[in-house]
Amino acid sequence: MLPTPFRGALPALGILSFLLAPAPALAQIPAPETYAGDFWTRPRLTGDWGGFRDQMAKRGVALDVDWLQTLQGVMSGGKDQDAGYWGTFEYTLSLDSQKMGLWPGAFLTAYGMSSYGSTILKDSGALIPVNLAGILPSLAEDEPASALMQLTFAQFLAPWVGVMVGKIYTLGSDMNAFAHDWRTQFLNLNLNVNATLLTAPISAWGGSLIFIPMEGSLVTLGVLDPNGTPLDNSLDDVFEDGVLLAAEGRFTIKPFGLVGHQLLGFMWSNKERVALRQDPGNTAVLLLQNRFPRLANPGPILRRIIERFFPELAVPAGPLKTLDDTWSLYYNFDQYLWSPTGAADKGFGMFFRFGVSDGKVNPVKYSFNVGFSGNGVIPGRPNDTFGIGWSRVELSDDLLSALRSRVDIGLEREDAVEIYYNFALAKSIGLSLDLQVVPPAVKKTVSPSGGGLKDVDTALIGGARAFVRF
Repeated sequence: MLPTPFRGALPALGILSFLLAPAPALAQIPAPETYAGDFWTRPRLTGDWGGFRDQMAKRGVALDVDWLQTLQGVMSGGKDQDAGYWGTFEYTLSLDSQKMGLWPGAFLTAYGMSSYGSTILKDSGALIPVNLAGILPSLAEDEPASALMQLTFAQFLAPWVGVMVGKIYTLGSDMNAFAHDWRTQFLNLNLNVNATLLTAPISAWGGSLIFIPMEGSLVTLGVLDPNGTPLDNSLDDVFEDGVLLAAEGRFTIKPFGLVGHQLLGFMWSNKERVALRQDPGNTAVLLLQNRFPRLANPGPILRRIIERFFPELAVPAGPLKTLDDTWSLYYNFDQYLWSPTGAADKGFGMFFRFGVSDGKVNPVKYSFNVGFSGNGVIPGRPNDTFGIGWSRVELSDDLLSALRSRVDIGLEREDAVEIYYNFALAKSIGLSLDLQVVPPAVKKTVSPSGGGLKDVDTALIGGARAFVRF
């Protein structure tokens, strides 16, 4: 039992995990009440390991291995009709100092990821990845890798305040109950996290202050190395190119007794970056040096267009312009509209996101999404979930303005409509069906025959996904 001053820390850290840890790791602090049960009801496929797993959890040690498999295909439109199979393994170790017989209020989390296979991100023609998992952990398409995503130590000093240091996994930010878990909810990146945050690292060394001003609320203030990547674990050059400051607050609300959340966040960095607006001759150089890997890297496509049809734009006009200031402001909410009596975590609800950035070094100026989701409302299927969502990314007017003025290549906005249904085959196994309709932001590509440019039509993308918790 925690001493009185720290009894609020355990539920607080559970909330904190929603913000800063991968979704499968959330149940590890605290661990499930028991890992035991029959095949259909136990929370992990391998159960309690003859009672050993339950005993370790009671002593503050929890280990998870999760496996996600995604099969996607471009059924029509896009750049090419093809299929891809991508998989990830995730490994999460959580330690609770109080349960281990040490001091109270401290928690250590280690989270790693490995990927394999190939994707259809390029074939889709979409600028925003149509499968967030497809760029993890390397942030590049079709480059399987293994990486340490998170290694953090958190210490609560009182029930309302704590500190955290280490390698922080930031995809847990911008939390939304209905549109945030790419393992069982939406696949499209912009329906999981606000696209205006794509200039921030998803895994970086840093620290954070944690505040819990009232029940159901969480405020974090963090500083990160803006150069952090999942594949780089070195501390040699931390903060060498500046800092990234992040602040976020999430608050639980219950209008008419229905659970919802309101979230507001801000990100600012002073890292020197290449400006989007350049002299016309620097257009190709901009694409070469600033590839925006999280935007599915359209650089090679546009560079080929420049080299073939506008060679004068491929001759550098001078040094690239840079800026040492970038920011993003974002907001989201989720809200149950109906819940069955006595089941506040089930029902039917809606979600909404909005974000705005400087648009000077960040290619995404505005980001929106909205949709509806259901959880446990299908008769006879108490654990199934489903959702439908629409997202839009508005690109900065400064992005490749010289090229856009010469040819109608798009680069104004990209919409996506996605619908999914997740069948809970067992408590530890989920199978999802997914469909996306994406009119791509890049409207032109080089024809394979070499005769000129061809249109990139609206992509219809189907997918199936299996998620297993071992």
